Amino acid sequence: MENSQTFGMTSAINTAPPKESDITLTKKLEEYLRECGMFETDAELHHRFEVLGKLNNLVKEWIKDISLNVKHMPPQVAETVGGKICTFGSFRLGVAGKGADIDALCVAPRHIDRSDYFTSFYELLKRQPEVSDMRAVEDAFVPVIKMKYEGIEIDMLFARLALKEVPDDVDLKDDKILKNLDEKCVRSLNGCRVTDEILRQVPNRETFKLALRAIKLWAKRYGVYSNVLGYLGGVSWAMLVARTCQLYPNAAASTIVEKLFLVFSRWSWPAPVYLKQPYDAKLLFKVWDPRLNIQDRFHLMPIITPAYPQQNSTFNISQSTKAVLVEAFHTSLETTQKIIAEKSSWEPLFTPPNFFSKYKHFLVVLASAKTSEDFLEWYGLVESRIRLLIVSLEYNHAIKTIHINPTSFTTQDEEYVNKPHAAWFIGIEFKKSENINIDLTNDINKFVEFVYVKSTYNKAYKDGMEVNCKYVKRKQLSQYLSQENLDRYRGSSRASSTSSHHQQPHQNQQQQQQQQQQQQQQQNEQEQTPHSNCFGVKRKSDACLPASPDTNDVEVYKKLRGEHGTQNELANGNEDETSTTSLSSNSCSTDLSSHPPRPSSVNSISQIPNINEDISSGVTQQAVQLSS
Repeated sequence: MENSQTFGMTSAINTAPPKESDITLTKKLEEYLRECGMFETDAELHHRFEVLGKLNNLVKEWIKDISLNVKHMPPQVAETVGGKICTFGSFRLGVAGKGADIDALCVAPRHIDRSDYFTSFYELLKRQPEVSDMRAVEDAFVPVIKMKYEGIEIDMLFARLALKEVPDDVDLKDDKILKNLDEKCVRSLNGCRVTDEILRQVPNRETFKLALRAIKLWAKRYGVYSNVLGYLGGVSWAMLVARTCQLYPNAAASTIVEKLFLVFSRWSWPAPVYLKQPYDAKLLFKVWDPRLNIQDRFHLMPIITPAYPQQNSTFNISQSTKAVLVEAFHTSLETTQKIIAEKSSWEPLFTPPNFFSKYKHFLVVLASAKTSEDFLEWYGLVESRIRLLIVSLEYNHAIKTIHINPTSFTTQDEEYVNKPHAAWFIGIEFKKSENINIDLTNDINKFVEFVYVKSTYNKAYKDGMEVNCKYVKRKQLSQYLSQENLDRYRGSSRASSTSSHHQQPHQNQQQQQQQQQQQQQQQNEQEQTPHSNCFGVKRKSDACLPASPDTNDVEVYKKLRGEHGTQNELANGNEDETSTTSLSSNSCSTDLSSHPPRPSSVNSISQIPNINEDISSGVTQQAVQLSS
């Protein structure tokens, strides 16, 4: 049944219903996703609802107990104050796969404080036999308690409403619910409000859900699913799928997958992606608006949440991660178009790219701790700071490409095998130059020291927590990774993996000759290897650390990205590979006052787009071309 309602801020590109071939391809896509565990069984879903029911009862009992014994409310009043658990994210969207975590929100009445949540409720959870691996991240941008409940990973936020009572049918969609709340509560509530608004903005929910399952699997396999490391998180991918559904309201899920790659490979970033007309609820909360907020002008791939207060869900993206994402869109578009044209298997689209074969040089960030409990906290802290290292490295004129793999690995390094640890690999391509002196000591030192300073300041650091950076050549990877991991990420290139078996023999021979020539050329290239003493930075003691950080991580990130910015070569691809570069030992410092200012994404006030217009950057003008 065709959908004639208009969704989004522009008219649809193509409203044609799916063809029989589209329906067949969609069935194949769903079968493949089921084989990959992207659907839960009824038993697993039932277990999740049981867990949420137990947590909901626990919240109600806790709020009642605090009301009686701490706030000294009359028993008859304490019985009616309510409180509840709400879900958001993939579970709320209906796209949770096997083993997925649950994003939940504890909603409490006005007399319950956040301090109560992170003290008495935390202790209550700790006493539950079903709870394990629990930790509180109270100082996070969105404070959260992380845990496993009966084996299911749960991230639970907290929001206190300005209401005497919180009934089970409380309407979180109403903007008035935000009145008189602090920003942390508003950010916590935004998870539920955004998730529900996304579902309201899509023309066909079932098509949206199936396409989103496919895109989530693709993004994880391709290595572009991680908000914390500067790629896109779950809500951002959901919004891109939703926007594609708006532009092709009657298309099948297989078509939505293809058109997403088509639309966003041609999108004129940093033009923002909107699902609906932004509005001001007059509650004085800050919204994303590059006309008013200078820092918003530096966002590279803004995807704006549809619920008030509207925010950019992709503010972590850097020039490097943007380049990886744009390349992923282009490459996967070619792969998908080939699958659709040949009506073949979907497997090539979900084959991981050859990350470890693509680069000759790697930085390895290693985090370790003495105990598993300490490591859980240390892992998240180190991972959340790696993007600062990436942005710092982007200033180095000797570096052409930086590519962080969001998957963390356990290594075979003898130094780490007997303790909890994780390793992240950053692929680096240096510019070709005969006279080059590369020194990344300053970048690494500042990153390592900042991690320790931040953890010490937050009182999160414990004895035995370590972070280390090492330089590794491609041929040395086997010292760190198992052959299984190397083979998985060293698979054939996407071009070869999607080659048709109908190709003529002389075409295959020609490809083999080209590959041999490329291999010979790579062997003849002189490897640009940094000095060995530039890496392996490791903190020796706490004595050198200041008692408190000179600046917090948000300010550091603003300084790295806003005041000096990142090099445009990564996005524009206009490096002079034949130029001779000479870098002194101080040229990689994160104090980049000597570097030229970064051109902002929007160069002048006159170029700032009007957020009341859909900034689709020619999507509607190219409707005929895109719909073909």
